[in-house]
Amino acid sequence: MRASDRAYAVLLDEIQSGALAPGAVLAETDQAARLGVSRTPLREALQQLTLDGLVVQQSPRVTVVSAVDVDDIRSLFEARRALEEAAARLAAQRGDAAAFAALAADFAGVDLAVGTGKDDYYALIARFDHAIDRAVANDYMAAALRTVRTHLVRVRRMARDKPERLAASVGEHRLIAEALADRDGELAAHATHVHLRNALTSILESLTDTEGQP
Repeated sequence: MRASDRAYAVLLDEIQSGALAPGAVLAETDQAARLGVSRTPLREALQQLTLDGLVVQQSPRVTVVSAVDVDDIRSLFEARRALEEAAARLAAQRGDAAAFAALAADFAGVDLAVGTGKDDYYALIARFDHAIDRAVANDYMAAALRTVRTHLVRVRRMARDKPERLAASVGEHRLIAEALADRDGELAAHATHVHLRNALTSILESLTDTEGQP
């Protein structure tokens, strides 16, 4: 792996996980030393993160992690809704019904109460997203969805996990997968719409609750 790719991967993970919070300063000299790379690959990594919209440049040598506010989150979900509902319709037409039936069974078997339950669930969502991308087979849509998902990981981590919301999300994903297995594009798109509406509502409520804490 190239030094720039390695630096990008580390910084991306730290931004998405919240280890690097919005507003965190990414000074070139400090970050290059911390990551064990020279300044040229670090600059390449920062340029890619700038293109991703995850960092902004305040001066020629100082970059900061970009802020995320309610308007950003609403805009993100507008794009996500348009893309994912369209993808659901296409995946129902083009996808492997048996593969989606197997994913629906996997969602039915999710157990959030076990120690790795939450991580296993997020890994299953990633497999589900990949299956939809593969079924749609549209590089332009896949690229747009990758951008949205890059930001979505960050937004999810900013919001507090709610056990009842996670449990509801499992059922919502199962319904989408079942609709795709039945090749019912309209049901899949509608179930996706409902899931995204519920997800947005929960995230905004979590952020409001956090801001209201002393």
